[in-house]
Amino acid sequence: MNPFSIVLFEPEIPPNTGNIARLCAGTDTALHLIEPLGFSISDKHLKRAGLDYWPNVKLFVWKNWQEFQDNREAGRLITTSAKRGTVLFKFEFEPGDHIVFGPETRGLPEWMFDDITDAINIPTNKKIRSLNLSTSAGIILYQALASLNNDSLFE
Repeated sequence: MNPFSIVLFEPEIPPNTGNIARLCAGTDTALHLIEPLGFSISDKHLKRAGLDYWPNVKLFVWKNWQEFQDNREAGRLITTSAKRGTVLFKFEFEPGDHIVFGPETRGLPEWMFDDITDAINIPTNKKIRSLNLSTSAGIILYQALASLNNDSLFE
């Protein structure tokens, strides 16, 4: 099993979450969804983006951040941001890290950066505000996996 997990804090756009679910299915990555969600889990766009891979997703849905915190497995919380944090390619991931992504339209709340010291970002030029959420999740997850230098995850 993949040593990382992806945490989506209050995701808003069903196709992004569906694409991330597909990413998680293909990498044996646990996916944690923190409510409120901007859609229903049964949303047709969510299901379509995840295709028929949903049975292969290790999915956890939490009522709020505190419930996630009270029940999550051990490991560091790593926040993501388009504006702050260590550049992704310089960050040292550890097995057990939970990679936390914020809502598409507003990102993670400020209090989360106050509470969690580890933050990363994907460098981009100044022509855009940020990358798409599902694109960012894929880039970050595969960089984390590559940093472990362990091909056996996909055998």
